[in-house]
Amino acid sequence: MSASRGATRRRAGSVALGDLLRREASEERVASAGAERPTVAAAQAGRAKKGEDLALLKPACERRPGAPSTSFSAFASSSVSALLRLTLSQLFDGHNGSAAAVYAKEHLLGNVLSCVPADLSRDEWLAALPRALVAGFVKTDKDFQTKAHSSGTTVTLAIIDGSVVTVASVGDSRCVLEAEGSIYYLSADHRFDASEEEVGRVTECGGEVGRLNVVGGAEIGPLRCWPGGLCLSRSIGDQDVGEFIIPVPYVKQMKLSNAGGRLIISSDGVWDALTTEMAFSCARGLPPEAAAEQIVKEAVESKGLRDDTTCIVIDIIPPEKPKCTIESPKTPGKGLVLLKNFFLRKTISDSLSFADKDNHPDPALVEEVFEDGCPSLSRRLNSEYPVRNMFKLFACAICQIDLESGQGISIHEGLSKPGKLRPWDGPFLCHSCQEKKEAMEGKRHSRDSSSRNSGSSE
Repeated sequence: MSASRGATRRRAGSVALGDLLRREASEERVASAGAERPTVAAAQAGRAKKGEDLALLKPACERRPGAPSTSFSAFASSSVSALLRLTLSQLFDGHNGSAAAVYAKEHLLGNVLSCVPADLSRDEWLAALPRALVAGFVKTDKDFQTKAHSSGTTVTLAIIDGSVVTVASVGDSRCVLEAEGSIYYLSADHRFDASEEEVGRVTECGGEVGRLNVVGGAEIGPLRCWPGGLCLSRSIGDQDVGEFIIPVPYVKQMKLSNAGGRLIISSDGVWDALTTEMAFSCARGLPPEAAAEQIVKEAVESKGLRDDTTCIVIDIIPPEKPKCTIESPKTPGKGLVLLKNFFLRKTISDSLSFADKDNHPDPALVEEVFEDGCPSLSRRLNSEYPVRNMFKLFACAICQIDLESGQGISIHEGLSKPGKLRPWDGPFLCHSCQEKKEAMEGKRHSRDSSSRNSGSSE
C-alpha cells in the first residue's frame, strides 16, 4: 500500500522541511475548502430482546485536537449473544455476557488512534489506517484478556474521512454501502459456514470444528468451534474457546464519488429477516433516523423480535445536496460482489495516492482503495514502503511501547518460509505481544478440547 507520490523516506520522529511545508499548504487548502467536504448524517434504531446491543456514533472527531481540518467520523456497533447459537453481528455483537462488547466500545477507537503515527498528512493518515486498525483490534483483545475470560464480541468499526470510508470488522457483522446505483459489501462474514479457509486455519491451530451432536449421532445446526460452540472464527474476547478465535479484522477502504452514498450497519436481527436490497429499498428517500427505524420495523415485522435488532444508517452527503437523504436507484451492478476468499489482499501501488486521484479525479466512480482479510498478523503488520516508514521501527507494532535495543522480536520470527525476510527485520513486537501472536497461531494453546455433545454447554 502507499501514500502520496511525493512521500520521502524519513526516520521515525523526524519530518523533512519540504514535507512539513507541503503538509501545511495542503491543510490550509483543506481548511479553506472545508465547506466542500461531504456532510455526514447518522442515526441508530433498535428493538431490544436482551438489551445487549451496543453502538458508538461519533460524527465529529479530530485527528489532531483543535484542528478542524483534520476532522473525521467514527461509528461502531456490536451486540451480545450466547454461545451455541448464531451470534448477532455489527454493533459490538457480544456473546456469553456483555463484558467484551462494553470494553470494546470504550477502548477500541482510542487503541486504533494510538496506533496511528503522529504528524501525518491526511493522505498518509488514510494510508496508515489499515495497519493501525489491525494493531488496535489486537491490542483491545489482548488488554481485555486481563479483564475477563469467557465473554466475546463481534465488532464493525467504520471511519469516514471526507469521501473515504474505511471499515474494519470481526465476526458475522455486515456493513453495506449503496452508491452510484450499486451495492458494495464492506465487511466479511467470519462464520465457519461461510469460509473453508477459516475452518482450515482454526483446525490447523488445534481447534475442533463441527456441528452439534444430538442423540443418535446426528449433527445439527451451523458449524461451531469446540469447546464452547462458537459459530465465529474471529472476534474480540472468547479466550475460553481458544486463542485461535482471532481479533485480526477484515479491512476495506473505499473512496466515494461526488454523489455520496449511504451506509447500513446492522446486527443479524436485521439480516436474518431482510436482504441487503430490501433494507436499502424500504428506507430509500428517508433521512437516517427514519431510515434506521423503518429497517428495524421491517425486520421485526418479518421475523418477530427473536433477538436484539439494531441498525445504524449513515448518509455521506455531497455539498450540493441540501437534504440528509441519499436517493439512488436499486440497480444491481459491479458492487454486488461477495467476498469469496478471506486471504484476499488489495493495496495501492507506490505511484497511486489520494492526492493523485484528486489531481486526476473521476468523480463518477466509486473506487476500492484497499482490501485485506488475511488472518496472518505477520503479513498485516508488514506494511509496504512508504507506509512502513511512517511507523516507529523500535516500538511494539501492537501496544506501541518503546523497545530498547535488542528487546524487540521480529514479526517474522519463526516463519517456515521467510523468503527474503530476516529475523532482524522489523516491525517488532514486545515479549507479551509476541506471546499473543504465537497463541493466535496455535503455537501456544490456552485450553484443551472438550466434548461437543448436546449436553456439554450452552
